[in-house]
Amino acid sequence: MGNIFNILMVGVGGQGIIMASDIVSLTAMYGGRDVKKSEIHGMSQRGGSVFSHIRIGEKVHSPLIAAGEADILFSLEEMETLRWIGYANEKSIIICMKTRINPAMVEEYPAGIEEEIKRASPKACFIDPEPLRKEIGNAKFLNVALIGLLSGFVDFNEDCWEKAIREKVPEDTFEGNWNAFHTGKKLYREAFE
Repeated sequence: MGNIFNILMVGVGGQGIIMASDIVSLTAMYGGRDVKKSEIHGMSQRGGSVFSHIRIGEKVHSPLIAAGEADILFSLEEMETLRWIGYANEKSIIICMKTRINPAMVEEYPAGIEEEIKRASPKACFIDPEPLRKEIGNAKFLNVALIGLLSGFVDFNEDCWEKAIREKVPEDTFEGNWNAFHTGKKLYREAFE
């Protein structure tokens, strides 16, 4: 991790972006780093765009990531990935759940989005949600599974992740979320090691 590490998390309302960004931020704090976070979720009840900027470092002065400066673009929806691609660069890691949710007033999902994302970054990683959902047993844990994948790119020990997840998810869902996190870590090992 460099001086400042930038993670942009995006999705639509109801996918768990805010909770996911809380988990990543808490993990970084438990790992002894300074963290600044900013989020927008005003239209989330209508399937609108939800995003969170997370900046991690020894000392972080601003919560906002500049265009082209995201080290990781983490997305739970394909079109949202493309909407925020301007924050990535050719070295950015893009983690994209291949979920498609039509925006309001759009009946047919636009074609060619994955190809556009691949053109923008050779490090784009696409995750099919269906096999993952079957493996973890609950669609509500998909965001935490992807955090498990993301954990392979940031250097925090497992105790920090466990403490943050335990703090942010309902107590009776911790085991399911923790298993989902480890399923995501396995995805990272299969794809990147």
